[in-house]
Amino acid sequence: MVGAKMAGAAAASIRERQTVALKRMLNFNVPHVKNSTGEPVWKVLIYDRFGQDIISPLLSVKELRDMGITLHLLLHSDRDPIPDVPAVYFIMPTEENIDRICQDLRNQLYESYYLNFISAISRSKLEDIANAALAASAVTQVAKVFDQYLNFITLEDDMFVLCNQNKELVSYRAINRPDITDTEMETVMDTIVDSLFCFFVTLGAVPIIRCSRGTAAEMVAVKLDKKLRENLRDARNSLFTGDTLGAGQFSFQRPLLVLIDRNIDLATPLHHTWTYQALVHDVLDFHLNRVNLEESSGMENSPAGARPKRKNKKSYDLTPVDKFWQKHKGSPFPEVAESVQQELESYRAQEDEVKRLKSIMGLEGEDEGAISMLSDNTAKLTSAVSSLPELLEKKRLIDLHTNVATAVLEHIKARKLDVYFEYEEKIMSKTTLDKSLLDIISDPDAGTPEDKMRLFLIYYISAQQAPSEADLEQYKKALTDAGCNLNPLQYIKQWKAFAKMASAPTSYGNTTTKPMGLLSRVMNTGSQFVMEGVKNLVLKQQNLPVTRILDNLMEMKSNPETDDYRYFDPKMLRGNDSSVPRNKNPFQEAIVFVVGGGNYIEYQNLVDYIKGKQGKHILYGCSELFNATQFIKQLSQLGQK
Repeated sequence: MVGAKMAGAAAASIRERQTVALKRMLNFNVPHVKNSTGEPVWKVLIYDRFGQDIISPLLSVKELRDMGITLHLLLHSDRDPIPDVPAVYFIMPTEENIDRICQDLRNQLYESYYLNFISAISRSKLEDIANAALAASAVTQVAKVFDQYLNFITLEDDMFVLCNQNKELVSYRAINRPDITDTEMETVMDTIVDSLFCFFVTLGAVPIIRCSRGTAAEMVAVKLDKKLRENLRDARNSLFTGDTLGAGQFSFQRPLLVLIDRNIDLATPLHHTWTYQALVHDVLDFHLNRVNLEESSGMENSPAGARPKRKNKKSYDLTPVDKFWQKHKGSPFPEVAESVQQELESYRAQEDEVKRLKSIMGLEGEDEGAISMLSDNTAKLTSAVSSLPELLEKKRLIDLHTNVATAVLEHIKARKLDVYFEYEEKIMSKTTLDKSLLDIISDPDAGTPEDKMRLFLIYYISAQQAPSEADLEQYKKALTDAGCNLNPLQYIKQWKAFAKMASAPTSYGNTTTKPMGLLSRVMNTGSQFVMEGVKNLVLKQQNLPVTRILDNLMEMKSNPETDDYRYFDPKMLRGNDSSVPRNKNPFQEAIVFVVGGGNYIEYQNLVDYIKGKQGKHILYGCSELFNATQFIKQLSQLGQK
């Protein structure tokens, strides 16, 4: 989505920028030149869990090896001394990490130490390291100490999350706990702001910030504005001058940062989804771009609606290098199944051609036909053999997506996820429902207790008028009979009462999905994916609340939903509170950041929205990336008595 040719901050995508910064760090903080002929210097990489999570979605083991990394080890593991090799550290500046570095210095583990901190290290901790180096007579061995400002994880060219480790510290639950103290809330906000600050240093841009009033997003905005302002004021040490800002970047316009509070839309994270990437995240074990599959041993002896029995585990990386994934991750699932099938057929045709040519080449001279064909076939075979590596790679990707898509399809069928998706779309777009909600909740074959709870919560959140007490009791009984935990509903009731005082319920647009004829090609029984009994739903484009808010602010539209949003410009000398933007032109680039957690449904909705906007770019970020299961768990904890 983001091309490298465009001017502005998104020109080099955030993924590219963070990768370049990591490669520079691994190259002893000297820019990494791709085509240098010299051998790389061999070194070890020492990281903590935070560093590991930042590096793993961006650099493969092979790329690390190409950079001269022979070993990569966790800081707190047992490590043997390798006295003649330099070590590059990439860690958070925490108390225990600093202690461990001091211990490494005392034990003289490596030839030299390049210390890189993911976030800025404090003066006092630097002094601790200096004292340890002095005591261990290792001052000359500490070659460089750098603040890297890389404390965020990039998952896509246009998507990032704050952290994977300790994410409960900045989770939706942490921010919305009724018993949270002011000090705890400050810590949560400072953690989020520190990562956002790192993100803008890496992006090389100072944004204009907009946020709603009276929310956690506003607290983040105030702190981020202050932090950016302080950094800009210190001209000598400002991180936004010099080489991070390429010549001519942002000469016209800076990006817009829209900070959104998760509470403006609690239905979307609960929604059953229909696009490939969001489904993989919803029903499989998928995080940091890696999906872990358990090879199922079939459905024998499992009761109706139960999940299939499991055996071997397999892991697959779904990365930008995977062309099939890049092309189809935002497609509706039936299209994906059809595409996998087509890829398989085209691969088989190519494979058959290679076999056929080989057999002809192996023929003896008796067959005149073979000899006459030999000359043009030699050329054909040469090209067929030279495309063999490509063919093998194609086969690997087909196998990968066949396995992943089959696992997703098992869930769709076992839990009737297409029925849930369609019904929820109708609820959210206020369309007439063809089946009563109680029927689905009471149907023992439709989904897990969690699926039913998600459906009911969406109904409850989206209803203009809450159901009467009598109706609610009836629903509660049906949910309890279906094995649901009612704690999430308890919390949503409190939230809804509070939100009602604050504002009107969110609307989700008024278009809905249309089932296509079930006789689509995917339904042919010859297909690998027998989609019988699964509706072939086509997505209709509708803007979710987050996309609508972004559209209003990016295009400078007047709308009651966003007219009262606060406006911060860290570059203005005096920060005066105002919701009146001084910039009247529509923005070309924007970053949407959801405080309290985001999801792939929202991300995909923004990607689809921006496709129709020539020359505009959006980045999506969130404090944590959760699927509905993880979100329900947090709601359940908040709803406990």
